[in-house]
Amino acid sequence: MAKIKLSHLRHSYVTDPSTDEDWALKRLDLEWDDGGAYALLGPSGCGKTTLLNIISGLLVPTEGSILFDDEDVSHLPPEQRHIAQVFQFPVVYDTMTVFDNLAFPLRNRKIAEDVVRTRVEEVADMIDLTDRLDRRASGLTADGKQKISLGRGLVRTDVNAVLFDEPLTVIDPHLKFQLRSKLKELHQRIALTMIYVTHDQTEALTFADKVVVMNMGEVVQIGTPVELFENPQHTFVGHFIGSPGMNVLPCRFSRGMASIDGTKIPVANKVKGDLKDAEIGIRPEFVSFAAKGLDAKVVKVSDTGRFSIVEAECAAGKVKLLVGEGDDIPSENAKLSFDAANTRIYTDGWLAGSDRA
Repeated sequence: MAKIKLSHLRHSYVTDPSTDEDWALKRLDLEWDDGGAYALLGPSGCGKTTLLNIISGLLVPTEGSILFDDEDVSHLPPEQRHIAQVFQFPVVYDTMTVFDNLAFPLRNRKIAEDVVRTRVEEVADMIDLTDRLDRRASGLTADGKQKISLGRGLVRTDVNAVLFDEPLTVIDPHLKFQLRSKLKELHQRIALTMIYVTHDQTEALTFADKVVVMNMGEVVQIGTPVELFENPQHTFVGHFIGSPGMNVLPCRFSRGMASIDGTKIPVANKVKGDLKDAEIGIRPEFVSFAAKGLDAKVVKVSDTGRFSIVEAECAAGKVKLLVGEGDDIPSENAKLSFDAANTRIYTDGWLAGSDRA
């Protein structure tokens, strides 16, 4: 296991990068503790897999360095970094048994056969493959084959980290929850450094202790699932985390006060003076109907069972809010109230001010 540090890291697939758009990964400085569970979360093309391949050694970064326990491994090949990587699609040897598939990384390193058997049986028990050890891998379903891939990543005891590149993509939806839970359980049992790449917020938030949210080649926020939900540092994080995502509304911000169409909106973060291009960010969970507030018109109601997602139109645009089952929903005209403790002001996408409540 290892503490992983990325220092002044940048990467471009262009020979002579000259513009910001030429960089697949923009300036990164990250540090992951030994034994932690982390997720790289973001949309397709944001740089997640590029970053993972740099850590594993499949790519050499254009700039910067990768350190494992303070040792610079930037130019070491993958086999010398002691990394296990689980890819998006199962990589198995169909003609081999499940046992031989799991044993392959150990036998390849000339480990004694009695140690191989003990270790394979331990890992098979962890991933619920004990009763299939003698079966050929070709007869397994996609989730069974991906379990073999997971097992091969866990069977070695000399790995610095296990990297997962969207490992549940080919798994049936009803089985994803089981495998996500199994991965979390495995991490708690063996405490390996694990880094999990995904575009699925549910996978990231249920697996990781800390999530690195990426967009357009840069890190926009690092935090626990609770921190990302309750205090997004960028409007992208607010949009990307949560279902539905955070409401973002243009507003006027003058003399330390936000307003929409003349209605004052108290905010949690303290900002002095005036702001240009200011926006209010508030999650649907913290918007409600009230006797006084921002004028709005209800335009859509979607019943989800336990609550309804209500879409209202105000002077600044559309606002979504969650209304509990059985609670009254105005037929058309309404007033919206924003919970001040969970309403924040943003400028240029970033949370404004430094004195945050």
